[in-house]
Amino acid sequence: MNDFDYRAALKNIPHRPGVYQYWDSENELIYIGKAKDLRNRVGSYFNQDIHINAKTRVLVSKIRAITFTIVDTEVDAWLLENSMIKKHQPRYNVLLKDDKTYPWIIIKNENYPRIFWTRRIIKDGSKYLGPYASISMMHNILGLIKETYPLRTCNLALTRENIDKGKFKVCLEYQLGNCKGPCQNFQTEDDYDNSIEEIKDILNGKIGAVLRRLKNEMDAAAMEMNFELAHRLKRKFELLENYQSKSTVVNSSITDVDVFSIASEEKLAFVNFLKVMNGTIIQTQTIELKKKLDETDEELLTLAISEFRSRYSSDSKEIIVPFDIDLEDHPNIKFTVPKLGEKRKLLDLSQKNVQFFKKEKIDQYEKLNPEVRTERLLTQMMKDLRMNQLPRHIECFDNSNFQGKYPVSAIVVFKDGKPSKKDYRHFNVKTVEGPNDFATMEEAVHRRYRRMLDEGTELPQLIVIDGGKGQLSSAMHSLKLLGIDKKVTVIGIAKRLEELYYPNDQYPMYLDKKSETLKVIQHLRDEAHRFGITFHRKKRDKGTLVTELELIEGIGKTTAEKLLKYFKSVKKVREANEELLLEVVNLKQAKAILAYFGGEQVAE
Repeated sequence: MNDFDYRAALKNIPHRPGVYQYWDSENELIYIGKAKDLRNRVGSYFNQDIHINAKTRVLVSKIRAITFTIVDTEVDAWLLENSMIKKHQPRYNVLLKDDKTYPWIIIKNENYPRIFWTRRIIKDGSKYLGPYASISMMHNILGLIKETYPLRTCNLALTRENIDKGKFKVCLEYQLGNCKGPCQNFQTEDDYDNSIEEIKDILNGKIGAVLRRLKNEMDAAAMEMNFELAHRLKRKFELLENYQSKSTVVNSSITDVDVFSIASEEKLAFVNFLKVMNGTIIQTQTIELKKKLDETDEELLTLAISEFRSRYSSDSKEIIVPFDIDLEDHPNIKFTVPKLGEKRKLLDLSQKNVQFFKKEKIDQYEKLNPEVRTERLLTQMMKDLRMNQLPRHIECFDNSNFQGKYPVSAIVVFKDGKPSKKDYRHFNVKTVEGPNDFATMEEAVHRRYRRMLDEGTELPQLIVIDGGKGQLSSAMHSLKLLGIDKKVTVIGIAKRLEELYYPNDQYPMYLDKKSETLKVIQHLRDEAHRFGITFHRKKRDKGTLVTELELIEGIGKTTAEKLLKYFKSVKKVREANEELLLEVVNLKQAKAILAYFGGEQVAE
């Protein structure tokens, strides 16, 4: 539809809720849209199988770049889209109405506070929650509050003096059970305030207690066969359970702040900026910084803050950051490192965006330059495993046996973080009798590195032993005998909790389950297990066949192996005539084989 490579752009867009922005060839923002699934929504513009109108075709023809901001929910995307459209007024967007068209829930600043919804915000000390993009959801939550907590709806001036003078009479709402009659002292102010505090918890998302109460009422109604009531309660339960009462994007208590977060790598850093005005996000952008002199995150973030505030002419007095910043030249600016609450949610949102941007950028670099990924991965492994050199050559050992028989040991080799299958080896264990996994490991390690030393082959930087402390100790015994125990980093990985053991360290080390280092070690372990099991299975199957031929009188292990080597299978031995058998065995043995198989009823 145009020469813009939208397929490449789509690969970088996640299947997440968010807001997308289209830019033209002059780097002008021409359209802002929201989506429950960003990739699917943006992709639909370029799907020629979908009919689009003439205006949309013109819009698509002008797109030369796509940016996006991820959020937590579809409602958040709706609210963010609204604020950004009003801020930037892109050419192809319908201008949205002001925020006052969205409803808010108000907890009135008065004695015995009323709770209702409004589209007007008045600075009278009342608490406003919202705005609510879904009006039906707002009415449902208000209905639920009304049914759960009987509150007054009248606008009487319920001062202590007026109540004590008996100026008021209870109304029909009291008779219907919708109000407890505070106007006649039938409900204490403390009891009323307790209900208000619980309602605030609901509106702030702390709805566990209410959900438990509804569940009990629902079960009781079902037991009493009142299925109509149970159905209504179930609907309210589901609405409340799925409800998100407060947006992480918009909150009336946050008036004018800048939000920054940073994610860094060895040579790069990424900084995200959110501009919040009058409780709404009006600007968001992520930039990339290339490190020159191993700058710290604080130095880079300080630089980015100055750049963004200059670029967008921001004079906010409060800046939300992930860690303390020391800027002596800005004494009138307050830096906040939030731990909880709405400001923490804004910081979390910024960090989600910068982490996603970092991942996408690094993935792009590494696809174009695979060696970049290799160096980054090996550097990370070196740090995680406390090594003093990059683990370019890694070897992993695994043992297999079957009830103490057919013991084998396998070794797999990774070079630059990838399997080097031509270097895989397996060992037939020679010195170990019975099921002794420790002795098997000791023999395999000794034979492997004795040969490498004899041949002058370069040793690996890292050796991984599949097993816990016992296998690791056995491996170290062999390495000490060879005099190389100090030259190589050796670790053991135990299967139960994927813990890593170091020699002479009684406490294991645990890596993050998502860590790339752990994933490489797990890949090594799994490859060694697969390679060892495959070889072990072949050896065991061959041993089983040899054992069957050894049941024949006059046929020993050596003769049985000769027969299998010549005929390739027991079936071929069974089908052979005397003339063919005499090619391998003597006459007496041939007659014994014919008699043995001739006496068996073998299904062909």
